[in-house]
Amino acid sequence: MSDEHGSIYDGLLGGDSSQWAFGTDFEDPLAGVDTTVPDGVDHTELAEYCLMLGDDALIMSQRLTEWCSRAPDLEEDIALANIALDLLGQARLLLARAAAADAGLLPALPEGSPVPAEDALAFFRDAGQFRNVRLAEVANGDFGHVVVRLLLFAVARLALLERLRASGDTVLAAVAAKGVKEVTYHRDWAARWFLTLAQGTEESRRRLVTALDALWPLQPELVATDPVELSLARAGVGVDPATMRDEVDAVLDQVFAVSGVTRPDRPPLVGGGRTGTHTEDFAGLLAEMQVVARAHPSGRW
Repeated sequence: MSDEHGSIYDGLLGGDSSQWAFGTDFEDPLAGVDTTVPDGVDHTELAEYCLMLGDDALIMSQRLTEWCSRAPDLEEDIALANIALDLLGQARLLLARAAAADAGLLPALPEGSPVPAEDALAFFRDAGQFRNVRLAEVANGDFGHVVVRLLLFAVARLALLERLRASGDTVLAAVAAKGVKEVTYHRDWAARWFLTLAQGTEESRRRLVTALDALWPLQPELVATDPVELSLARAGVGVDPATMRDEVDAVLDQVFAVSGVTRPDRPPLVGGGRTGTHTEDFAGLLAEMQVVARAHPSGRW
């Protein structure tokens, strides 16, 4: 490839490292950014809120990476990998913001460990300390399952990020401004595939509807309000998910109507990841995600 156009590997060898995880050679993702906590905002609440949003992105990214080399074709394989990287980039920024707001949330590491704050939060917390919604963590199913999960997740996250652009916190507003562009693609990719599978073969439709029915009880958690979210929404920093419900329902209903799919009628699953209550699948996900970091807490990468 000519010098004029560069190499397809440039993104792997240099440039923006914000999308990559675990290592000591990366620059601070918040370097040069004003991380002062806005007046009147509780530091711990802001940190917990950033953990919620960061954990959502991190765990969803982890599940999507499991699709590498397993998608129906190369184009969709790359699409899912890129979506995972987008979410991982959001997770790094949000977890770093959480640590900057309240360093007391950081897990204990061996003295002299070079692990940066966002990696410490990602790889050295136990399951009960994670605050992600459970939709992000349940084990992968077939391709219809990943399409449904991503659609439900992206529709709600996009509505949240659009509102979060007006946050009184500089970091959250910046993360949201960048994330809106990314998650718009995530939503549209999932919606196109939802329509394709719904109107494809009898088998593709059956698998899609089965996945939707299985995942639907986890959808209400995306628009449920935690006390921390409500407090920060009132402070002009966060978003109350309940205010997104009508918009989220309208977008999903539009996709369902065009696809000829009926909205499921299933009750919400009791509990919630915001309080540290997770599914049985979560332990296995964390074990795989954290094994290298925990084996070498003082390692340099």
